[in-house]
Amino acid sequence: MPTQTETRTLPSSVLIVDDESSLRMALRKSLTASGFSVEEAPSGECALTAVRQRQFDLLILDINMPGMSGIEACRRLRTLAPQAGIIMVTVRDAENDKVEALEAGADDYVTKPFRLRELTARLRAVLRRTHPDPARPVVLTAGDLEIDLERRLLRKSGRPVHLAPKEFELLALMMQNQGVPLTHARLLRAVWGPEYGSELEYLRSYMKMLRKKIESDPSRPAYILTEPWVGYRFRNPSDPDAPSPASDQD
Repeated sequence: MPTQTETRTLPSSVLIVDDESSLRMALRKSLTASGFSVEEAPSGECALTAVRQRQFDLLILDINMPGMSGIEACRRLRTLAPQAGIIMVTVRDAENDKVEALEAGADDYVTKPFRLRELTARLRAVLRRTHPDPARPVVLTAGDLEIDLERRLLRKSGRPVHLAPKEFELLALMMQNQGVPLTHARLLRAVWGPEYGSELEYLRSYMKMLRKKIESDPSRPAYILTEPWVGYRFRNPSDPDAPSPASDQD
């Protein structure tokens, strides 16, 4: 038995919300084997009831369900559980669905069929963002990059890299949300202000400049990945769960 000075780390709790019982059962079995504590809900309405009764660290939410839609359920669940990580799952690969899901409060999305390793990696990336270390670091590292948030300095392989103020703010925001997709609108509003949101060419120009400064090959970026029609995702190449970078980044 643990002594009074020992602490026990509880497994992260996950609520699977999907009308397909076979998928819920398969996910529950796999995620439990991966160390998660898992519960199920067959609809958005049942998910709302479950979240009112207890707190969950993570929610896996199908976007296409009878009755309450996944998008509407996401909006309501985000209000009830502002600290929970939400990942939307869809059989559709429409870019509008992805943007709509993120704007409704989702942290990430996966498209069916997906690999369990991909889903688990997304869950852990969201968990790191929604449940950070209480002693929040002021220096973040990823691959050969090191960013000092307090002193506003960036180093690549130990050498300083000069960034313009907006470049630094963009990179800092992305590195603080490693592995999580950030929409064009969120990036623009967070860095330039609430009146921005649709200036995509403006944002792309800054991303192009950032890639030239931090990527070994800007035409094949390893850090700043494009989420087509959605935004960008920062990849930490030192993270074993990080996906391989695509070759068609713009």
